Amino acid sequence: MSLPNSRKRKIRPTHPGEMLREDFLSDYTLTATTLAKALGVSRQTVNELLRERRAVSPEMALRLSRLFGNTPQFWLNAQREIDLWDAERNLKSEMKQIHPLSPA
Repeated sequence: MSLPNSRKRKIRPTHPGEMLREDFLSDYTLTATTLAKALGVSRQTVNELLRERRAVSPEMALRLSRLFGNTPQFWLNAQREIDLWDAERNLKSEMKQIHPLSPA
């Protein structure tokens, strides 16, 4: 039996670009240039992702999962957590105006 986690995170989740930068590049001795070449994308695309200025798209998740031997869901879930975290903070005051409905 498991209990759902109902506690809110206090810190922002880790961006997939940070994961790439801090864990994957060093483990595989890659640079932004060699990663871009291995993925078949531009160096600018990889650089923006590593600098956390670009989100992981489904296409990029497929490329990364193929390269590193994990799943696309790993990359997309990490990106989804960032997106939800940011959206929740951006809509905080608007969300207070929405009142949950009760079934009839």
